[in-house]
Amino acid sequence: MKIRAAVLDEMGRPGPYAQTRPVAIETIELDAPGPGEVLVRITAAGLCHSDLSIINGDRPRPMPMALGHEAAGVVEECGPGVTDLRRGDSVALTFVPSCGHCGPCMEGRPALCEPGAAANGAGTLLGGGRRLRRADGSMLNHQVGVSCFAEFAVVARGTLVKVDPQLPADVAAVFGCAVLTGVGAVVNSARLPLGATVAIVGLGGVGLSALLGALAAGARQIVAIDRLGGKLERALALGATHAFNAQDPDLVAQVKAATGGGVEYAIEAASSVEALAAAWAITRRGGTTVTCSLPHPEHRLALQAVQLVAEERTLKGSYLGSAVPARDIPRFISLYQAGRLPVDKLITARITLEDINAGFDRLAAGEAVRQVIVF
Repeated sequence: MKIRAAVLDEMGRPGPYAQTRPVAIETIELDAPGPGEVLVRITAAGLCHSDLSIINGDRPRPMPMALGHEAAGVVEECGPGVTDLRRGDSVALTFVPSCGHCGPCMEGRPALCEPGAAANGAGTLLGGGRRLRRADGSMLNHQVGVSCFAEFAVVARGTLVKVDPQLPADVAAVFGCAVLTGVGAVVNSARLPLGATVAIVGLGGVGLSALLGALAAGARQIVAIDRLGGKLERALALGATHAFNAQDPDLVAQVKAATGGGVEYAIEAASSVEALAAAWAITRRGGTTVTCSLPHPEHRLALQAVQLVAEERTLKGSYLGSAVPARDIPRFISLYQAGRLPVDKLITARITLEDINAGFDRLAAGEAVRQVIVF
């Protein structure tokens, strides 16, 4: 079938993207779903910093690629072997397809699915195939098995989580990445206990989701840190107890003064080694620093190794919020529906597919939290 989709041919084109237009809206061919795959009509898709990291070259991926990884949609057709979904089901899409039988999957850690990681790195679906091609027959790569900046997508069954059909599509979309990653970093990776002190470093969609997760988990102090004043104001409006500018030379001293020696948990979501170093510096003795962002793979973090032992410090990574999507997305949606996780407040604009390059300009400038393409 013919679909309209956002395609990137080369990484690293300079901005402003509204002028250089690295992402082209093309009419391409989408093949039918194969075994274990599903055709989904996309209803909404969020612009995420991970997409921007591919456009600017910070996250190297095979080119050319049909972009997008955070979305909601409706099942149109199930391929052979898919029996637990049917046409008309509402779904959220996640960006790590779980095979269900590798070591991490069997340990209850589907975010670390080994075949899923290999397929995502190669630009294929979980089964190793590609379903996207141009009119001349040349194949297009899939972004992490999703490629949802498009009218339709074919994805592996393990990419999909069935959701309440009454949930607005734009809200449903953000549960697949921003909410799952941010809230999951708090409740799954950090395992934030009731009454803890926590800092959120980097206040994009993931960071503010983490802030909402910390509120829902009962944190007693929530310190918000970012370079942009508007994001700090938004964090305070959402429930942060303190806000500090990341560029303040006295940042560490100010946070320690406000929290009695540093926070017990720090969540870094800024895709920056400098931000991670700051998160580590403001974590108190015996505390835990969690990073859930994806800086350029060549960037390195320098630590005083003795701190790990002498201060019993923990530094850990969190991919996809250490989540089990089929378990966590319905839980988080229930909290949203109960008014305890107001993630709709993260949506700062609803845009069209044609506005995607300008949308990434706004994202790069920090002028938007979550922009959602509505189809």
